Amino acid sequence: MSTFPFDTDYVVKRGMPAAQMQEPMTEQIRQNRFDLLRLIFATTVFIGHAYILPQALTLPQAEQVFAITSELAIEGFFIISGGLVYGSYLRSRTLAGFSGKRVRRLYPAYAAIILIPAILAMALVPEARENLTETGKYILANLVFLNFLQPDLPGVFQDHRFSAVNGALWTIKIEVMYYLGVPILVWLMTLFGRYKLGLLVFIYIAAEAWRLGFTHLGLETSTALWHELSRQLPGQMSFFISGVVLWDQRDLVRRHWLPVGAIGMAVLLASYLPGCEPVRAIGLCALVGSIAFSPGPALNAARFGDFSYGIYITHFPITQTAIALGLFATSASVWIGYGVVAAMTLISAVALWHLIEKPFLHKKNWYRQREAIHKGTA
Repeated sequence: MSTFPFDTDYVVKRGMPAAQMQEPMTEQIRQNRFDLLRLIFATTVFIGHAYILPQALTLPQAEQVFAITSELAIEGFFIISGGLVYGSYLRSRTLAGFSGKRVRRLYPAYAAIILIPAILAMALVPEARENLTETGKYILANLVFLNFLQPDLPGVFQDHRFSAVNGALWTIKIEVMYYLGVPILVWLMTLFGRYKLGLLVFIYIAAEAWRLGFTHLGLETSTALWHELSRQLPGQMSFFISGVVLWDQRDLVRRHWLPVGAIGMAVLLASYLPGCEPVRAIGLCALVGSIAFSPGPALNAARFGDFSYGIYITHFPITQTAIALGLFATSASVWIGYGVVAAMTLISAVALWHLIEKPFLHKKNWYRQREAIHKGTA
């Protein structure tokens, strides 16, 4: 059974005990259901957008429900990323090694989902060819994660309810900013030593103050900028920090998963009461942790590939294209539209994984190691 190529001293300095570091990879890291949860979260966001974007069905209050579930799914993503990326940094020998793993995992598929729609637009939409300045601005801004500078392509989806080519990508920028901040965060945690929990609590409170403060300003002034700032980093840092604590306390969560889950559910529900929103990250994190680390089968959702990222970054432009093709134009075609969007999103996610995501992963990446193990035992 293989182990990580750990540098013991390096990792101990970052807070992981040497004894724990020697655990086998599959026992220490992979005995969880994070793959399943990410797949559920990605599908939840997809379903929400598939309902909201076309406005094909007008069920009472359904849009509000889908908006809430999509937001929770995104926050769940942030919690999982907070823990897994923090753990990845602890296991990395060097900062360059950590950075390389993050780039390999995130950027190739991301770049593809920016370039492919732009190329298709220039081939099929006259306005995109005629206005190369705006098309080029879309490509450049989105390739460096500044999606808000140019979310649209000329002549593409301009008559839709939302004209953005891929409105789901705003979260990727936040993920990248968290990646950049992890080395500083771990350095501060090391500096604070046994008081590091106090540091994390302070960051959590500051993040919630940022998020709720700018949300309040947006409601008071009806200014979209304040709302936009509220959902950017550091406004989402409370979810990442919760994931960091979950990762550090995963053995405790494994032992007490049932009360942790029950408390998490209660806190999460309570967070929707007036004035209680700041505890949402705590409740959601506890619930995610109890599901991920509870006993029983791991329910290997990534047995044939990790398709969650592909579903998340492809579903929005696919749904927008289906709307443009008129698949949601009549009550008779709505369910055909949903079927086509679901099938094309799954096909795209599978293709993206096998053609782009997996080939760029390091040979020691867990998914590639597991594939080699399965091939060797087949």
